[in-house]
Amino acid sequence: MQTVRVMGALRNAVAGLRDGGAPVALVPTMGALHAGHLALVAAALERGARVVASIFVNPAQFGPDEDLARYPRRPAEDAALLADHGCDLLWMPDAETMYPAGFATGISMHGVSEGLDGAARPGHFDGVATVVAKLFNQVRPDLAMFGEKDFQQLAVIRRMAADLDLAVEIVGVAIRRDADGLALSSRNAYLSTDERARAVALPRALEAARRAILAGRADALDMARATLAAAGFATDYVALVDAASLAEPIPGRPRRLLAAARIGTTRLIDNIAIED
Repeated sequence: MQTVRVMGALRNAVAGLRDGGAPVALVPTMGALHAGHLALVAAALERGARVVASIFVNPAQFGPDEDLARYPRRPAEDAALLADHGCDLLWMPDAETMYPAGFATGISMHGVSEGLDGAARPGHFDGVATVVAKLFNQVRPDLAMFGEKDFQQLAVIRRMAADLDLAVEIVGVAIRRDADGLALSSRNAYLSTDERARAVALPRALEAARRAILAGRADALDMARATLAAAGFATDYVALVDAASLAEPIPGRPRRLLAAARIGTTRLIDNIAIED
């Protein structure tokens, strides 16, 4: 696996990957890789693609009181994991490369970005859309892999790519979970032993709410909130939405149940499909 840090080298390396005629897949990450990230690489390889992974902790998507400074960074370990799992190229720019002096352009998202995490983290999805658009322009992939754990982010990227006529196929990859059901996340590293034990209440609350929704119970979301409170979570939201628009559910269309909650100082998100 080749690692590049400057634009000229990136363009040359990606051109080399295209020589064999295979599609190029981008796996955008902020590092601190786990099995969920590696599942994105595996999904790209299953499609016969040459894989470019990026590692960049994007300051534009962190609010002033969020965890940018303490976000886990372990580039050497991440590079080794990617190499071991078949990644062809690692793009690892620094902040000056991504946001050079005088940088003055950004993407402003609406609609799918406005509720849920968009309400809890103002400006977050503008920062996500801007950096992903830059990565798409830098790598020029044929497809890009995103995990379904960040379900609103996936919807935002799909909307952005469609609105800007970007010739990139956006591929959602199913959530990877630990044996007890907790969704894999780089932020799980922040959890104390006690918090990690209690964090499993999040996927369990969603699964119980899913069953209650399918049974026609009107109090399903309240049940989930109560379960989270009993486990020591402070809930940002538990919401049932249309899976495509993230607006109010529409009869006959796929739905998604999403939640975000804090345990200690760590904010976790999760979601589950509701299929009638």
